[in-house]
Amino acid sequence: MLTRLPRFLDPFLLLLLLLPVVATLVPARGVAAEALDHLTVVAICLLFFLHGAKLSPAETRRGFSRWRFQLLVLGGTFLVFPLLGLAIVALPSSVLSPVMATGFLFLCILPSTVQSSIAFTSIARGNVALAVSSASISNVLGVALTPLLAAILLGSTVEITAESLLGIFGQLVVPFLAGQLLHGRIGPWLKRHRPVVSVVDQGSVLLVVYAAFSAGVTQGLWEIVPPSQLLVVILVSCVLLAVVLTLFTVLGRLVRLERADRVVLLFCGSKKSQVSGLPMAILLFPSEQVGMYVLPLMIFHLIQLFVCAVIARRIAPADPESDGVRAR
Repeated sequence: MLTRLPRFLDPFLLLLLLLPVVATLVPARGVAAEALDHLTVVAICLLFFLHGAKLSPAETRRGFSRWRFQLLVLGGTFLVFPLLGLAIVALPSSVLSPVMATGFLFLCILPSTVQSSIAFTSIARGNVALAVSSASISNVLGVALTPLLAAILLGSTVEITAESLLGIFGQLVVPFLAGQLLHGRIGPWLKRHRPVVSVVDQGSVLLVVYAAFSAGVTQGLWEIVPPSQLLVVILVSCVLLAVVLTLFTVLGRLVRLERADRVVLLFCGSKKSQVSGLPMAILLFPSEQVGMYVLPLMIFHLIQLFVCAVIARRIAPADPESDGVRAR
């Protein structure tokens, strides 16, 4: 609903903008930093457990039944985006530093978002049920595909070790599967208490953002990333988003999808998950450098939310019944 749009634009986005400033002024050090690391692990496990518990296995099966559509989304997420990331890496180092370029490549191998993709699909009167399955499938497969692509494309930049893979499996996959197994017991309760998932979802992201930037600041993040480079990162993020939005808009028309399905392709295919990306970054990148590598993800995420919010409102039909789609 249009009236609910400010929920995705106000407090959470403001906190996302403020937290790097807070981390710069008051970074966690010593015992506080260690406690923050443990708290972050707990929050991430809880987040993926709740996502597994609220997603019905039947919804996942229905989503896989539309396998041609799912291949379009997955192809854009894990093929088109990485190719664009490689193009960004090819930019001269005088334009974009190698660290920031690597951060963009990491961003490009992440899965799609879940919450905001579904929310914007609903606002635009798209096929919400298909958005749920598409975004969820992308995230489930992303737990395996992102580390694999990281090992292939990022090489020695990331720490692909048995320990990091076990960390991803233990913190992301195991809680998600546990949630799926317990869906019948707690899934209905979570549907009646959606704010619980929302609070954990957004709270865990804020916690990881503060932890990542706090670690970066203590290692001289803002000395390494001057204002001019920050402006370049913002510009490249805008161009990247414009390219993928255009590609998926054109692709949806070329394959003659119904309007409601084109909306899903646009939002699920063009977005990248900060919820999945930040925990993976902490597990894959050296702790003292993770703040620098996730900076492109942070900036792209904020831009994609603002831009997609505007697009969702603009493309929503004036008559909610016009496409015969219900936002269940």
